[in-house]
Amino acid sequence: MPEHLKSAAPLSASAPADVSETVAQIIADVRRRGDEAVRELSVRFDSWSPARFRLDPDEIADIVAGVPGQVLDDIRTVQANVRAFAEHQRRSLRDFEVETAPGVLLGQRSIPVAAAGAYIPGGRYPLVASAHMTIVTAKVAGVERVAACTPPIRGEIPAATVAAMHLAGADEIYLVGGVQAVAAMALGTESIAPVAMIAGPGNAYVAEAKRQLFGEVGIDLLAGPTEILVIADEYADPFVAAVDLLSQAEHGPDSPAVLITTSRALGEEVLAHIEQILPTMPTRDFAGPAWRDHGQVIVVDDLDEAYRLADEFAFEHVQVLTRQPREALERMRDYGALFLGEGTCVSYGDKVIGTNHTLPTRQGARYTGGLWVGRYLKTVTYQEVVDPQASVELGRLCGRASRVELFEGHARSGDVRAAKYAGDPLPWSAHEWR
Repeated sequence: MPEHLKSAAPLSASAPADVSETVAQIIADVRRRGDEAVRELSVRFDSWSPARFRLDPDEIADIVAGVPGQVLDDIRTVQANVRAFAEHQRRSLRDFEVETAPGVLLGQRSIPVAAAGAYIPGGRYPLVASAHMTIVTAKVAGVERVAACTPPIRGEIPAATVAAMHLAGADEIYLVGGVQAVAAMALGTESIAPVAMIAGPGNAYVAEAKRQLFGEVGIDLLAGPTEILVIADEYADPFVAAVDLLSQAEHGPDSPAVLITTSRALGEEVLAHIEQILPTMPTRDFAGPAWRDHGQVIVVDDLDEAYRLADEFAFEHVQVLTRQPREALERMRDYGALFLGEGTCVSYGDKVIGTNHTLPTRQGARYTGGLWVGRYLKTVTYQEVVDPQASVELGRLCGRASRVELFEGHARSGDVRAAKYAGDPLPWSAHEWR
């Protein structure tokens, strides 16, 4: 039976009513008034009203030129990591055509969406890495047009973010944020052409906007607060575990951080380390409430129980600090991403290592993975019957199968081929038959 050394308050699985209502009003306003609404909302929420929201090539060049060289080099290195992994993903998706019966050809193709929107959050944290994850991945998938939006930060242009968006391959860069940016990309305005899908993280309002617009536009996934779960045995370093738990708690005051351990002593040491580390963190105003309200330390009997319990959480990030971390690959099913061993941390996935950091939260890992090349691709099929006799057999089968379901029109499509190619009598009256 699991023992809780520290328990947490439950998180709401849905957006508060006021968030949902505000988002709905903003979307309706953008739908009705287009650019005019976007500009008014930008002034209201970001105090930002430039002559135009889209940056032109000269403006982008000036912004990139002002970014320190080391920052640009690091952006290029990280994007190369993301691009390399995404290219491996793309190569794993193979178009094919098979002859399933003589003269019956069936095929599959992966076609990129025509246009994608990338939302890169700003606010307190300029999430530069989100440009890599959304734009680079879309371009590797073959998306022809990527429109990217990011908000100004306290009235200033986020230069490093713009540089990352440009180096990632964005075709259009707009300095506009929030629900109005998502709505503008999804619906289109006078100055922003609509896209086929939108990807990227954001606050509760951005997430709710994606939820409300889904169907009119595709989305990557619905993400909530960042989550981390650490599985540790008695061989783990409690200081490392404590640091890694807090590394994700700083995302926001509602970010859950959970330790599942087979060692009560280690759990107690982790709690003690966190008490010492938290007051020294510059981000303690976020990390502190997150750990206080949503941090957990759970002691279990063995790793079998640890893996089962971790799957029940189905968290976004699962870090495995055990003697044999790769065992989790075979033992676990429900997670956004695994981080195996002490040499690996969730922050690597968030910022630099190359896998995508846009991952499912709120138990979404039970039914989906995170953002990847395949999310920008439509897997479509095609069929061709080139042998008349094969069409005869399929026509007869189609007639019988369709009439079981009372679909007479479907049945007749099969009937006419059996009649045309094999002379079968039509079981219904035709006005004209040649």
